[in-house]
Amino acid sequence: MARKGKGGPGSATKRAPLPRCATHTKQFVKDWKRLNGAGRHDMSRLKHAMSLLVANDAPLPPEWKDHPLAGEWNDHRECHIGGDFLLIYTLEERENLIVFVRIGTHAELFRE
Repeated sequence: MARKGKGGPGSATKRAPLPRCATHTKQFVKDWKRLNGAGRHDMSRLKHAMSLLVANDAPLPPEWKDHPLAGEWNDHRECHIGGDFLLIYTLEERENLIVFVRIGTHAELFRE
């Protein structure tokens, strides 16, 4: 008969946080179409970063250089997909939601 209650060895690995719901802005879709058509950036790596963020298993590893933004973007986060290719997103913890806001280079996203 199976034992109920606290599990034995490995039971901690059976638990996981609920994956986030995901959505994106209209501007994100425009950015995606433009960049995907240009073929200059690794869109597969972008999709991988997005899936890691949705999975919600752990913070992104250091190589993604994930960090909060400041100023007019102070409620947003940014991660580096590769080189100067960036993903900007917001986390709405109450709704367990991630919103993908923009993708592009620093010059495209932060020009004054």
